[in-house]
Amino acid sequence: MNKKALVGILIALVLPVICYFIVDYYSVGAIDMPRRYYIDTVLTRVDGGKEITDTVWHKVADLSLVNQLGDTVSLSDVNGKVIVADFFFTRCPSICPILTHNMLRLQNTLQLKEVTRKIDTTFVQFLSFSVDPERDSVPQLKKYADKYGVNHDVWWMLTGDKKSIYDFALNEVKLSALDGEGVDSNFIHTERFVLLDKDRVVRGYYNGLDSMAMQDLAGDIVKLMLEKDKKKKRKLFGN
Repeated sequence: MNKKALVGILIALVLPVICYFIVDYYSVGAIDMPRRYYIDTVLTRVDGGKEITDTVWHKVADLSLVNQLGDTVSLSDVNGKVIVADFFFTRCPSICPILTHNMLRLQNTLQLKEVTRKIDTTFVQFLSFSVDPERDSVPQLKKYADKYGVNHDVWWMLTGDKKSIYDFALNEVKLSALDGEGVDSNFIHTERFVLLDKDRVVRGYYNGLDSMAMQDLAGDIVKLMLEKDKKKKRKLFGN
């Protein structure tokens, strides 16, 4: 492993813990939380004679597909979890192997819990959607997942109906809406990772080929965990 790769891994390992102490010290309210994207509607109501405006953010629709183990799974199966998603295909010779390696680093970083038993990382689910589902069969996805060391419990590689996958990418997580980027609706080939919060609201897009963007993603995952913790009064570190 070269020096640059080692530094990248060390940063990925340390950054979430550093983020926790920063947030713990200054409180969640003082942290610049990841923004929400895409308003569905704005509701106005009167409470105690005062007009109050409530924003209803776009929540991505549920979707059922088949994972690398042959299990039919859906987004509703991971309710309450932060989701990190990307779009790939197993025969991709260019960006997809890099995206998978970078997702793997996130997976392995969050498995610190298995070593320290102090950091609760069960709140994250990784999803990789095949954009070539006709050729990415369950056995092909399983072979690919095993090649890269995917933890099948926390990372699903998904295949199924192509139209459903493309509708999800274009109309639900809205890859086609990214500024300055054209997404081919006939064959999606993007380097973007998408971050969804526990309510399935889009909270960020990240260049999966860029080390700085991956650091931002790691930090934002932790911020969303703390956002959840604040509501559920859940502890990040055990006693």
